[in-house]
Amino acid sequence: MMRFALLKSPPPSVLAGWALAASALMAAPLHAHEFWMVPVTTPLAVGGTARVGLKVGEFFEGDALGFSAPQTVALRAYTAAGAQDLLPLLALRGAVAELPVRLSTPGTTLLAFDSQPNTISLSADRFHAYLHDEGLDFIKTRREATGSANKPGRERYRRFVKTLLRAQGPGTTTADPTFGMVVGQQLEVVPLNDPLAVVPGGQLGIQVLFEGQPLAGALLKAWHKGNDKEQGQTLIIRSTTQADGKATFTLPHAGAWMVSVVHMVPAVGVKDIDWDSLWGNLTFGVAPAAAAASK
Repeated sequence: MMRFALLKSPPPSVLAGWALAASALMAAPLHAHEFWMVPVTTPLAVGGTARVGLKVGEFFEGDALGFSAPQTVALRAYTAAGAQDLLPLLALRGAVAELPVRLSTPGTTLLAFDSQPNTISLSADRFHAYLHDEGLDFIKTRREATGSANKPGRERYRRFVKTLLRAQGPGTTTADPTFGMVVGQQLEVVPLNDPLAVVPGGQLGIQVLFEGQPLAGALLKAWHKGNDKEQGQTLIIRSTTQADGKATFTLPHAGAWMVSVVHMVPAVGVKDIDWDSLWGNLTFGVAPAAAAASK
């Protein structure tokens, strides 16, 4: 049985600070900011508690955001024992800095978060630069074909993020398929093999789904931030999905990893918005080779 709890509600001054930070960062230019659940890289024992946070920023570094019901469409936890809707817990509190997740089920816990939509308008040149960075040049081509290439890019965006946690103890099995569960996010990053079982230098297969169907031609980025304060540069590995929505990465290092993708479609039936962008994200930890061998 899964058990989840929220931290004690913070004072009003802290809640106000989170609200201001969230509104400012969620409205920041999209081409400069990823949004992710902070990966827990150390496996916990069954019965342990993982404290999961949200961040927004650049190059796998960012500012912390709290979880809050007004910014959340869905927040669920999945294990081999079943699924639990965590949104009602958030609704009981104004916001929480971290989400404490008690890992009472051996094996993998998958957390999935869907954000409320936010809107932004970028100048034509900034919009096209962002499209290029995210592998969305086909949107620029459409704008050129319709004579709107010199107009601002008016966009509504949503975030669909996941993270994987591992609880080790009696009953833990390497056959736990929770890591690859399709949970129905509009844009979903689905690992094809267990990311938590990958060793440095190993391969990870990914499939991207848009509205439940494979998404071809999507630019995937795998991000890793080095731990060395002096040499801790961010590594970004790029791959493009094939017709079946699949791509493969070789992950050279242990530690925290993030896989991200962006997709865009014309907005329908919305005033003053031209495009809907969807941001998918998966975070996880790769254990050092020695630790992986001892499992």
